[in-house]
Amino acid sequence: MARTPSTMVALGTPAPAFRLPDMRREAGGRLVSLEDFRDAPALLVMFICNHCPYVKHIQKELAALTRQWQAKGLAVVAINANDAERYPDDAPERMAEEAERAGYTFPYLYDATQEVAKAYRAACTPDFFLYDRDRKLVYRGQFDDSRPRNDLPVTGRDLSEAVEAVLAGRPVPEDQKPSLGCNIKWKPGNEPDYFG
Repeated sequence: MARTPSTMVALGTPAPAFRLPDMRREAGGRLVSLEDFRDAPALLVMFICNHCPYVKHIQKELAALTRQWQAKGLAVVAINANDAERYPDDAPERMAEEAERAGYTFPYLYDATQEVAKAYRAACTPDFFLYDRDRKLVYRGQFDDSRPRNDLPVTGRDLSEAVEAVLAGRPVPEDQKPSLGCNIKWKPGNEPDYFG
């Protein structure tokens, strides 16, 4: 199990644009863009996938918390950028099954070219990017301290505190811990240059 930390993009960075198909069954491949969320008070962009043990570890709590946050007005979107040819469990048709099984209530988008993942400087699954009303980055980091096999409860505390702060119009603390997960499965020759 590879352990890759998030890149910790500079706070205040604007949210990169995207326009990607929503692979949930009920969405039928409808294109979803950053502009679709322009009226939301805040936006959470998550890079996840189907097969990663780190995503599976937090999945139940993630699905429950995102439902609560959406009810408070937070816009939420997840993106899968993994190479589906080499990792067929992450193929678009499997994403539809996973979204249904996990109870995802947010768009689950497929980044076939991996260009959106690169624009966000995403590194791992899960990787979280929280933006304020002006779509400036206010949080990037972990869901919480729990990891597969470390026996800590999955609470979503770190991300929850950031979401609650931004929805209340309070500053989000800048002391943030990187997320940790499986590396994004880049297509051969498509690895980004931000890993040094």
